Amino acid sequence: MTPVTPSRWLETGCRPPQHLPDTTDAALAYVAHALGHPVYLRWTLTALKRGCPSLADAKREHPAVFALLLDHDTAIEYWDHGRLRVVPEASAPSAATVLERALRQHRRRFRFMAAGPVPDTAVTVQQAITDDAALLPAAIDPVWLARAGRFANAAALTNTLGVADDAQAVRLFLRERASHSPHTLRAYVTELRRLAVWCQREHLGPLSDLTRQDLMAYRDAIQAPQHHGDGKTRRAAPASTSRALAVVSSLFAWWHRTGYLGVNPAEGLAAGRRARMTWTPVRFLPAAALAHCDAVAAGDAPEDVPATVWARRRAIWALYRFAGIRLAELVWHEALALPRIELDEARQWTLHVTGKGGKLRAIPLPSGCLPVLRAYRQARGLPSDPPPGEQLPLIHSERGRALGASGLYDEVRAVFALAAARLPPEERAMRAALEAASTHWLRHGYARTLVVDHRVPLPVAQALLGHASVQTTAAYARTDTTQLRAFVEGSFP
Repeated sequence: MTPVTPSRWLETGCRPPQHLPDTTDAALAYVAHALGHPVYLRWTLTALKRGCPSLADAKREHPAVFALLLDHDTAIEYWDHGRLRVVPEASAPSAATVLERALRQHRRRFRFMAAGPVPDTAVTVQQAITDDAALLPAAIDPVWLARAGRFANAAALTNTLGVADDAQAVRLFLRERASHSPHTLRAYVTELRRLAVWCQREHLGPLSDLTRQDLMAYRDAIQAPQHHGDGKTRRAAPASTSRALAVVSSLFAWWHRTGYLGVNPAEGLAAGRRARMTWTPVRFLPAAALAHCDAVAAGDAPEDVPATVWARRRAIWALYRFAGIRLAELVWHEALALPRIELDEARQWTLHVTGKGGKLRAIPLPSGCLPVLRAYRQARGLPSDPPPGEQLPLIHSERGRALGASGLYDEVRAVFALAAARLPPEERAMRAALEAASTHWLRHGYARTLVVDHRVPLPVAQALLGHASVQTTAAYARTDTTQLRAFVEGSFP
């Protein structure tokens, strides 16, 4: 593997984006802080004693490192595929190799600037991702987007965006509607790129010049069967088509509301209600798999995981498991001081988050998960219950700052990986499910528990989950036919 040049990497998970330091050691420290866990540590007995009051404490806090240092002068602790490994220095990969592996593993967050001048770090995340080169493929002339069509509104009094071409209007749309989540932003850019490619092929455009007939023709084109290299003809999945049309409809509706367009040619293009009615969630973990993961998370820390890291991992698992939140909703927002915990008179906890569209949501936390969260706060040196007005990140990184989305995702995946490793060999299906699971599977499980297992009224479940439509919440009822059968049997004895 070619040695990494740290300063050529750009972290896009902060505002403004930051370049990594020039040296490997400094870059490792930066990445460890950003991800919330160690990446590469060089241990000696002197270093071990320096960080612990006594050898007994060192043995308790770092048992794997302590055991290895009894036979070797130096041990290397490094991050590899979602877990920390400890090996003698002679057997360890180089620091540069570990750094590059970590950066490439989190390539959604860290971008390698392979050639050309390094961009100015004062550029915002949205500008770094949604410039013309990123929005359109290289084969598309970027000048194509930087125009205004017949429906663009040139009147400054009613055009509240204050821009005069589609390129600027697209940037503003993405910044407002998709910048809160890198996954949403990536999906929006992909669908707008697909529309632009089709327009170029059909000699249409720019976007603000498209008529209703043009957009209907685009809808027919993406719904039509496609010929593939294997000789087979396939039709796009309904969910994929609905997502593509929803993004296009959202763009034109937003342009119309803000005055950039005088009309909305995409009105009614996406059958949003119909898509929600037919959508059915499928990414579930069986109840036995969730119970196994809960038992693993409730157990003792593995030998290679420090006690503080394990306490944090258990707290992260409890929040995603028993609050049904999206991945990004646990990421700390400094300006909003969210997410945060509020206590009532009975010392019960309520989690406050900001969801899609900046909507605030309050989620009561079940009392069964509070001991884990209180233990984590005590491990951080905080009082077990958050005091009124506390404005601290719920989840900290190794250096005390807020843990980002990538770090949160890795911690949940680490629980899944540990649970899969502790399964007996014959549990192949459950192991495969755990290896594929992510934080959003826990959200689906939370919703299914409310709607299917306990028959919580749909409006209540909708409020807890933060769904824009109750139809999305109702889709979980279609995942269990046994309840439907029970209703039918009871109605027609």
